[in-house]
Amino acid sequence: MERVKVAIVGGGITGLTAAYELHQQGVHFRLFETSSRLGGLILTEKHNGFTIDAGPDSLLVQKPSAIELCQELGLGERLQTTLIPRTAYILKKGVLHALPETSVLGIPTRLTPLFTSGLLSPLGRLRFALDLILPRKHMASLEDESIADFFTRRFGKESVDYVAEPLLATIHAGDVNRLSMRALFPRLLEAEQSHGSLIRGLNRRGTAPMADGMFRSLPGGLGEMTEALVSALPPERLSPSTRVISIDDNGPFVVRTTGDNTIASAVILAIPASGVTVLLEAQHPTLAKRCLDIPHNSTATVALTYPRSAIKHTLLGSGFVVPRVETGLSIIAATWVSSKWPDRAPAGQVLIRAFIGGARNPDILNRIPNDKDLAQLAHRNLARILKIECDPQFSRVYRWRNRSPQYEVGHLERLASIDHELRHTPSLFITGTSFRGIGIPDCIADGRATARAAARMVQ
Repeated sequence: MERVKVAIVGGGITGLTAAYELHQQGVHFRLFETSSRLGGLILTEKHNGFTIDAGPDSLLVQKPSAIELCQELGLGERLQTTLIPRTAYILKKGVLHALPETSVLGIPTRLTPLFTSGLLSPLGRLRFALDLILPRKHMASLEDESIADFFTRRFGKESVDYVAEPLLATIHAGDVNRLSMRALFPRLLEAEQSHGSLIRGLNRRGTAPMADGMFRSLPGGLGEMTEALVSALPPERLSPSTRVISIDDNGPFVVRTTGDNTIASAVILAIPASGVTVLLEAQHPTLAKRCLDIPHNSTATVALTYPRSAIKHTLLGSGFVVPRVETGLSIIAATWVSSKWPDRAPAGQVLIRAFIGGARNPDILNRIPNDKDLAQLAHRNLARILKIECDPQFSRVYRWRNRSPQYEVGHLERLASIDHELRHTPSLFITGTSFRGIGIPDCIADGRATARAAARMVQ
């Protein structure tokens, strides 16, 4: 039976990053991953000159942990910016409306672009502008509130339908009436507290879009980053295709797997909350129940390719989102990949990614089990919006079942209760997207921080 200092369960970006940090510190570890592939939601595939990211496709610059990791891995000079123009659109009554210039998460930092945009009605624009004079909600009385409640309070109901729901809720595949402002967008709350007005606060804090774009990627897709991470780790320390069956923590941890069992001084669980629940429910039922309280939604990414000549829309920009109030459509968003990133499609060809499911349509992956049918549904939606005159030349469906955690109102309190329970087992650590890191930079930051804490415990 092998003995290690730290056992890591989960080979997604968080687990790989934790392993990388432990390796940098010289801590003996072993990483277990059920799948034969390491990388989790980060998956890049190549097809006839197309580069397709099946999950996330970009790194947010304002959260530097991912950029810093790429630089450590020797990928810094390969980081690339999005193509110009960087315009994103919101669908309204069948028409794509560009987000107002200088907006942050749909919130304008100046009034002129807001009032010249056709996205909101005249009354909706005026209600948005009232943010400049409305009183702030004092922090002492600031209970956690949903994104919908916050936007209604600051900007009015129309802002929920055509800004908050399609932009802020869609990126998390969630319900705007349930997702937590405190857990997901604390900087907006801070802007309100500091300046009384979000418009004024975002303007003064210099959070307007950066000149060279707010996102980065790699020429070969984000799969380059996970490949570099894996290459930086000792291969004999990685155990893909190995499912952890149980963890016994009566004394040193005994990690029982479908392969050989392992004794570890500490364990890092970098898997979805449902998996944590399964592993801990026998010995830590209260902790397991707290993890089970974190809901998850399912989504699908549908990649489709077309000849450029078959699409009438200009495709100038990065893509669009579809508000819930726009009826008759199943997709919730689409990215014009070949317009967003350089060299992702051969000349004269277009690559589009459409997104389906989430809180908007939670059962669609079960109702449409056939990938070809799901791809045709996405195509029909895209053809209607973008005026596409032919069927896709190629399609690929990536189903992500229960992989989108929902940081709903009260999420931070749920995390606090999980941390409280973990005090009873100080060498057990829980990290990953279900808990503190929905975006890649957050996952990387939390994975490294967790690894450092584990290293301190075992050294």
